[in-house]
Amino acid sequence: MPKDENKNNELRLRNHDEYPTPEVLEKVLGKSFDAYVAFQEALPELEIEQEWQWYTPHKAWFARGQYRWTGPRGVDKEKTIYWAHFFDGYFNVAVWFKEKNRQELFSAKVSEGTKQLICNTATFGKVPTFPVEIAVHTKEQLADIYELIKLKKKLEA
Repeated sequence: MPKDENKNNELRLRNHDEYPTPEVLEKVLGKSFDAYVAFQEALPELEIEQEWQWYTPHKAWFARGQYRWTGPRGVDKEKTIYWAHFFDGYFNVAVWFKEKNRQELFSAKVSEGTKQLICNTATFGKVPTFPVEIAVHTKEQLADIYELIKLKKKLEA
């Protein structure tokens, strides 16, 4: 496939000196920017703080969703809940789960398409984990991501 036909799959936000401001994101996301804004507006209710991180292996800015809480002994804890990657016209949200939790994900209130992703995604690493990665083009796709975030917090917090 010629490179131009695959342009939408190229990772964006690759300029280290250009912080991902709303203006930069709107230019990259185009019509999907409304979905990104809706996602951002939902994060406080989900108790998620998003922070930007320059990810050196990919030489790009990624958004990391963090869940922070105080443990039973009063110790402050935090857990990465998702990574968001940005492309021309859309963004991906990847929520990583441990392999031991895969079966529990099938009872989540997510679409059949997302359940297929859960079923078909391979595991990685010494502690087997796998991503459930959703490409977001519209606000309607966010419901599954919210459910995955809630489940990740419950299973791993």
